[in-house]
Amino acid sequence: QVQLVESGGGLVQAGGSLRVSCAASGRKFSTYAMGWFRQAPGKEREFVAAISWSGGRTSYADSVKGRFTISRDNAKNTVYLQMNSLKPEDAAVYYCAAAPQYYSGSYRIEDYDYWGQGTQVTVSS
Repeated sequence: QVQLVESGGGLVQAGGSLRVSCAASGRKFSTYAMGWFRQAPGKEREFVAAISWSGGRTSYADSVKGRFTISRDNAKNTVYLQMNSLKPEDAAVYYCAAAPQYYSGSYRIEDYDYWGQGTQVTVSS
């Protein structure tokens, strides 16, 4: 069982930066692949980024590639999403999620077993 709690969301101007964090508790965080997803009002939840259990492999949605960076610190049981050059269309509730190692890098919601409650990111134009 893994419990996930996101933090760091807020209001930022377009072009600005924000870092959201996801603190994990429970067993064997370092053995899980992690992902970030987001959901805007009236839209389906979508993949943003993923990172392998070791942090050695990352993947990104095309819409955020080059602007967002996912990272993790297994000693702190935390995964991060650094968001730069934010656009109004990045506004959403951001969720972190944990998946078994063999789903490392997955963009599919159904591959992730554990989810946080989400943190709101608002981008003003």
